[in-house]
Amino acid sequence: MGENMSKRLKLVTGSESEMEERSFINPFPDREHREHREHREQGLSGTPSAAEHSGANEPLDAGGKISDAFQKKVQSKIKDLLQQMEEGLKTADPHDFSTYTGWTGIALLYLQLYRVTQEASHLQRALDYVKRALRNLNGRRVTFLCGDGGPLAVGAVVHHHLKNQTESQECLTKLLQLQRSVLSPDSDIPDELLYGRAGYLYALLYVSKEIGPDAVDETTIAKVVTAILESGKNLSKEEKKAERCPLLYEWHKKQYVGAAHGLAGIYYMLLQPSAKVSQDTLNELLRPSVDYVRHKKFRSGNYPSSLSNETDRLVHWCHGAPGVLHMLIMAHKVFRDEKYLRDAAECGEVIWQRGLLRKGYGLCHGTAGNGYAFLSLYHATQDKKYLYRACKFAEWCLDYGTHGCRIPDRPYSLFEVHVRRPKIFSMCVDISWPLQVLILLATFPGSSLSTVFCPQQDSSFTDSTTHSASVVIYLPRYLAVVMATHFLHSDSH
Repeated sequence: MGENMSKRLKLVTGSESEMEERSFINPFPDREHREHREHREQGLSGTPSAAEHSGANEPLDAGGKISDAFQKKVQSKIKDLLQQMEEGLKTADPHDFSTYTGWTGIALLYLQLYRVTQEASHLQRALDYVKRALRNLNGRRVTFLCGDGGPLAVGAVVHHHLKNQTESQECLTKLLQLQRSVLSPDSDIPDELLYGRAGYLYALLYVSKEIGPDAVDETTIAKVVTAILESGKNLSKEEKKAERCPLLYEWHKKQYVGAAHGLAGIYYMLLQPSAKVSQDTLNELLRPSVDYVRHKKFRSGNYPSSLSNETDRLVHWCHGAPGVLHMLIMAHKVFRDEKYLRDAAECGEVIWQRGLLRKGYGLCHGTAGNGYAFLSLYHATQDKKYLYRACKFAEWCLDYGTHGCRIPDRPYSLFEVHVRRPKIFSMCVDISWPLQVLILLATFPGSSLSTVFCPQQDSSFTDSTTHSASVVIYLPRYLAVVMATHFLHSDSH
């Protein structure tokens, strides 16, 4: 044990040059530093003008509220970006039905716009897009993000809002039929979020939240939860880790830690109150498993991509602190132990230092996804520092294209943007759904299941990341717009 720990401490970080290759040096002063500077300037000048000038473009005003200027900056983007998105959708892959990269994600976007505006046209657009998705289901996967579960769940909800009860029930029936493969003892389905049982559980909990608790019977949810628990217990015994980590999971023979394919995403789902895991199971199986992940923390506060990886490299939602953070905040809510919140705050420091990623502006492994972690911390702590940090990450994304990030398929080349659209479409994973769907799961009432990946208090706006070929150029800015718009609403309540 001591030898393993010393090895981890020795290999805590990559070289500084490697870090610089993966992320930009954060150019923003932190909130406390900015306030100290402004007070000093005000004292030297004898007038507030210098300090006021220095903070004129800051997202938060003197009272810690979102400033009017920042709000206007955000809102000015939305209509234009929606128009650009619609134009790009004209050449999108007609067969991609998924929530992750296809039509269902777009349907979900319009469903969220409908929640904000109550404009019937947005609900109709959601219906149009989810119908496209439902025509292309292939039966290969069951999850909300990447399988049939997403279109069926969103279809049920959209039809429910339109009072098309027959169509809504038809979607629900088909969604529930997918449990056969999830529960089959002969199934090779994994347990992780993107392609596995946890992703199917999300679909069930989503419709229960959106339509009502009677939409999915508790017995079905309990069976899926039990299947996930039994799978984790079995692997833990096989790996002889039952005492240290009672619930262990793997994907493609690798024991991942992060939110997309790993332990953090699965534990997060099992910690959901609506999953109705018993208190004994929470205490005896989940809590020690969460603590096992905690103890894999690097000295920097970051987390490995997998249990076998000793290199501190990735600061993404899918791999690293940005995804683990949400599990920790949920653990804090469930177990009422401050150690989880302290560890989540350490994740926040890692993200602030290393979260402006050269890989892009996306959600799964980009800056926008990292920014959402600050929202979650803000609502867990009410510390304005995290709201400020989230706004600064959103501001970075609003300046899309000016930082020299890696852009898929050279989108500023008109020739390749048009000729190579299919590949660009596939690269939308970089601005993708994993975090956003979990935000829908964990944040906003009306589309949330609980309060982790982002704050639950705000019922006013959620963005469901959309995907299309040419939208690769615009969507990260749109995500930042929506993220910042969410700040505006959540801060005002």
